[in-house]
Amino acid sequence: MNWPKRVFDFYLDASVHVALAVFAMAMVTCLILNISLDRNLAIFLFFGTIVGYNFVKYGVEAKKYLLVANSYHKNIQIFSFISFFIAIYHAWFLNLEAWKCIVVLVLLTTLYAIPVLPKARNLRSLGGFKIVVVAVVWAGATVHLPVLAVSGELTWDVWVEGVQRFLFVLVLMVPFEIRDLKYDGPDLKTLPQLIGYLRTKMIGTFGAFLFFWFLFLKDHISNLDALSKGMGLFMLGLLMLFTRKKQSTYFSSFWVEAMPIFWLLFLLLFAFWI
Repeated sequence: MNWPKRVFDFYLDASVHVALAVFAMAMVTCLILNISLDRNLAIFLFFGTIVGYNFVKYGVEAKKYLLVANSYHKNIQIFSFISFFIAIYHAWFLNLEAWKCIVVLVLLTTLYAIPVLPKARNLRSLGGFKIVVVAVVWAGATVHLPVLAVSGELTWDVWVEGVQRFLFVLVLMVPFEIRDLKYDGPDLKTLPQLIGYLRTKMIGTFGAFLFFWFLFLKDHISNLDALSKGMGLFMLGLLMLFTRKKQSTYFSSFWVEAMPIFWLLFLLLFAFWI
């Protein structure tokens, strides 16, 4: 294996790519709502995402959630510990309202990965419900948290933006659900297992249009917001069109998770032209 591929795989496996996606979504929120992204929050979101995702992916399989045997996973664990301390340091400088939101999001993430009671199942094992939890956490982290961090008010438009972000992430999860169809046990009862591959794509397409339609529930719609939601609808539509049962190695892990990054880049171009 050559070193560029090893670096790229570590970039994906260590959740750096998804952390960039979360940062991009937070930036999208700030551009749409015309607020600044708190520097400490930006760093916390990036490194906190690395910690959270790596814990969900690898920690639940480790002995007592800490001891890993695989040397490759050990490197990811060390990287995650470093990220944890960086995230905690910058979280210290956030205001109380932001901290309240962080506590709720951390609790949801913990419940997603760890059973609360002995012999109980975690939220991740509850099939279709798991994507709802992921979407709620992403919406809270990338919409509500940036607003609270600058002492902003959670207005009607902010809540609508949160619902739109929730729907955006739900649709982004569809390719992952379809990809995992051949790995998931029948007891999970995921959406593709219950209604099939094609109907799942149809629901994803409907969710994309619903994401755009919620724009018209806002009290104030800027040109930038309308253009960004139109671009979001276009990207989600393409995603549903090209999603297959048999996916290339990096389709979901790179291209799907890169959608928020592309969204931010398009939004920055729109902002420059407008």
